[in-house]
Amino acid sequence: MKILLAEDDARLRKNIVHILKREYHHVTDVDNGQDALDYTFSEKYDLLILDWMMPQFNGLEVCQQLRQSGFNKSILILTARDDTADIIQGLDSGADDYLVKPFKMEELLARVRALLRRKDKVIEQVIQVNNLQLHVDSRVFLYKNTEIDLTKNEFLLLEYLFLNKGRILTREQICIYIWGYDYDVSNNSLDALVKLVRRKIDDSHSKSRIQNVRGIGYKLRENNVS
Repeated sequence: MKILLAEDDARLRKNIVHILKREYHHVTDVDNGQDALDYTFSEKYDLLILDWMMPQFNGLEVCQQLRQSGFNKSILILTARDDTADIIQGLDSGADDYLVKPFKMEELLARVRALLRRKDKVIEQVIQVNNLQLHVDSRVFLYKNTEIDLTKNEFLLLEYLFLNKGRILTREQICIYIWGYDYDVSNNSLDALVKLVRRKIDDSHSKSRIQNVRGIGYKLRENNVS
């Protein structure tokens, strides 16, 4: 799903973008209301997440202008205001839901899933590379139609490689995807994780499906047929 996030707090915006992308959404992020309007008028989005207080136009003003123009997709407002009158004002402006700061990322994701379900039923995304299948929504990984037991980090590693199959991913990109922007792990930790995953998905008589690109990172081989 395509999501536009408008939030002027750089750190919060970065964290929200990270968690939404981990849920397989395509995310555009801006830090002011004018850009939010410009992007929404030029692109199609399934959901907007708007901070109430941001430069140029606040979230309610953006919401009102978009509803007046005929925008009918879901809008979620983020704000530190928690008075009943403020909540009513936010909903009256055309917002579909309202989330009070500070909030847990799990709650944000729950709200996002609920809003997207109202508009469109999410279809299971399956990515296949030879005899390997990664089921994105249900988080299941199959080898020759047999489910492989993976830890959370093992699945995240494979998920990121599958979503970017054929592309070289740097060590930093992979670490951020698995452990977050504030990750504090060594290169040895990533190498150890890759080694564990290789044991579960590689065939003894073939090259590893996860290719080490010296000095850069890793990539998923697409033609390693066994």
